[in-house]
Amino acid sequence: MTFDDSRLDAPLDPLTEGVLRHLASTGARIRRDSAGLDEVRRTVGEWGRPRGVLVVGPEARLVRSVLEPVCPVPLVAWPLQHLPAWVGPLDLVVVLDTDGRCAAQVAQARRRGSLIILACPEDTESWRAAGDHGTARISMASQDLMSAAVAALAVLGDLGLGPAVDPGQVALVADMVAESASPYRDLAVNQAKDLACALADADPLTWGGSVLAARASRRLAEWLRRATGRVALSADAAALRPIIESAPRRDPFADPDLDGESRRPVLVVMDDAESEHEAARRELEHLCAVHDVTVRSVTLPLGVDERSSSVDRYVALLLQGGFAAVYLALGLDRLEEMS
Repeated sequence: MTFDDSRLDAPLDPLTEGVLRHLASTGARIRRDSAGLDEVRRTVGEWGRPRGVLVVGPEARLVRSVLEPVCPVPLVAWPLQHLPAWVGPLDLVVVLDTDGRCAAQVAQARRRGSLIILACPEDTESWRAAGDHGTARISMASQDLMSAAVAALAVLGDLGLGPAVDPGQVALVADMVAESASPYRDLAVNQAKDLACALADADPLTWGGSVLAARASRRLAEWLRRATGRVALSADAAALRPIIESAPRRDPFADPDLDGESRRPVLVVMDDAESEHEAARRELEHLCAVHDVTVRSVTLPLGVDERSSSVDRYVALLLQGGFAAVYLALGLDRLEEMS
């Protein structure tokens, strides 16, 4: 596969436009799906603090990652169909479900008398299974799991179970990323396109220091594998160190046409401005400098910094990585793999 960077600034065909529009409309989906939260907040305002919280659905681990540092009660992200035996009337079950696949867990939580926060479209089986008593429904207009997680986190923050999350601010950050990574901004001023070019002939290594930055790095690695059909590894610093140390020396006289394609690792740092992990980052970057491994950073947009909420920063990093992966697939003529 040959990467052609001229495709990044070429007129958009329908497939490219559709994939990029879906990414760019993330902020709009978050606003739309959080529009009815006032009624949900009134409902949960009558509840007391639960004994424990169980989170169910594809983005359950994201919710757990955000809540865990401050949640005053036991918290579990649950991947199985059957709820654990301890869940009962004193507990809260949070369900993120865009297609009705969590209806069995919702029905079990209802039978046991648990409080339920349910984020899903109205026409799903989960919506019908929830009942009315002890249930706060977040009616979703989209099937975006990220949007469902943001709405649920906002309600959980109001309950005192997690940090304050403002869906409007999260949507604004998503809009900022969409503008900076727009296909109509050319390569010279578009960091997402620039990252795609840096990874065109690379074996990417992605790293994030904080829990959420590490999660964003794993999602980016997953998208890069789909975009390229090649290896992309997300891991902690200890696992990346031997790969960086074993990187082959760069041959400045190598000719790809004569010597064949030669790919080297490139380290992509998901930088969410968490100072706690600065030392580990500096160590990785120094190691890369010693072994001539390129380092690229995905940074927060202007106006988003360490004082912003962890969800704001996570969405900013995740979307920038998403745009870069799409541009990489576009340059490799593999965009159908991303749609």
